[in-house]
Amino acid sequence: MQYQAPWWLPDGHSQTIVAAKLARKPQVAYFRQRWLTPDHDFIDLDFTEPPEQLTHFKTLWVLFHGLEGSSESHYSLALMEKAKAVGALGVVVHFRGCSGENNWQPRAYHSGDSAELDWVLPRLRQTIPTLERVHVMGVSLGGNVLLKWLGEQGSQASRWVDSAVAISAPVDLLAGAHSLAKGFNRVYTRMFLSTLVPKSVDKILKYPELGDLEKVKACKDFFDFDNLVTAPWHGFKNALDYYEKSSAKRFLLDIKTPTLMVNARNDPFMSGQYLPTRREASAAVQQMFPNQGGHVGFARANGLALGLDWLPKVCHYFFEQHV
Repeated sequence: MQYQAPWWLPDGHSQTIVAAKLARKPQVAYFRQRWLTPDHDFIDLDFTEPPEQLTHFKTLWVLFHGLEGSSESHYSLALMEKAKAVGALGVVVHFRGCSGENNWQPRAYHSGDSAELDWVLPRLRQTIPTLERVHVMGVSLGGNVLLKWLGEQGSQASRWVDSAVAISAPVDLLAGAHSLAKGFNRVYTRMFLSTLVPKSVDKILKYPELGDLEKVKACKDFFDFDNLVTAPWHGFKNALDYYEKSSAKRFLLDIKTPTLMVNARNDPFMSGQYLPTRREASAAVQQMFPNQGGHVGFARANGLALGLDWLPKVCHYFFEQHV
């Protein structure tokens, strides 16, 4: 299933930005559930069906979103629309602080937050006992977390997951941080920090021991932010320690679950030279690395109108091969 970008989206930046801003976004009605976490916090899950109908389904599509994403992100809406269209139950699992309300505890979320998946996925399967198949998708940051969890779990992951797709996962976090610190990519960095920094400031006001308020406010790139926030708040020595331990690339050889990686080689967040080779991933991992697509772009044109149906079709096709 080849991807070809519209001729009038010539590079990774246009394919990323136009897909997110101008492509048709489906309308999806969500039904929110709040789960309390083992450490006295909460996460919000947005299901495509109301609570009383969850046990009507045998197939579940689970989505873990990207950095500062949500169930309203363009890719979330497209993937959840597809889940409904093929008769599956869909759910978008929000990382902490991403559902519209900052979470309660001093911790936030990060690219290596596989411990979160390790309690969410078993609970989903246990909460909906009618499920026969669970297919999991991770986008960008969520894709890195998913791949890391799959590698950590090895053959045990099959207890909870039948197949998985990771989309535009920045599996080399150091390369991604370097990329986002230069050139036009600083536009993306400013966009992310415009929400990450205020949420972090809010936490420091509640928990002053978390850090220096003025230094966090002055963050200019992810090296600053990860050194001041991500690393110390989540048990890493510094940003480099966080990147090394959380990058999914080092876990790919241990994945036993049928998994598809979809990454464009012109992804401005992490270029194709940092994608894993065939030898750097297990036989369970299939690689789909088209030359075009941008970062979670992959929009397709119908005349001058843009649609987001390519990624959902790829996911559905892969899941159907692993029923």
